[in-house]
Amino acid sequence: MSGTIDSAKRVMSGTFGELWWDGELIAECDKFTAKYTQTKEPVSLARQMVEDTKVMGSRGTGSFRVYKVYSRFQAYADAVLAGEDVRGTFISKLDDPDAYGAERVALYNVSLDEVPLVNWERKTIQKDEVPFTFTSHKFQETA
Repeated sequence: MSGTIDSAKRVMSGTFGELWWDGELIAECDKFTAKYTQTKEPVSLARQMVEDTKVMGSRGTGSFRVYKVYSRFQAYADAVLAGEDVRGTFISKLDDPDAYGAERVALYNVSLDEVPLVNWERKTIQKDEVPFTFTSHKFQETA
């Protein structure tokens, strides 16, 4: 649906966001982002003062944040220590009941860039922010 919005209630709220990692709901996730960043090379054209660019590739990056509930990353940390390159699939779902529909996007070949081991601070809610890369996506449902 595009064009006009009939009510502010149609704007999606992150309250209804979910992250699924290899088929498992990550219930303690409170933030998730993913994007493609294009890699560009500068190109100088004759009689043009402003430099142009040529897209040479792209990179899928993102991050998620989870509340510290238990040792979620233990197996992943052990795999890193063993020299394993663990890859997985993330599915992000945003399904606000007042919106025009849900959005569900799958990210493939996901690789964590950092694996949390220890991260705490007194008198604060404990959270881990985890950056990752991925190589492809598929919109499974669109709003």
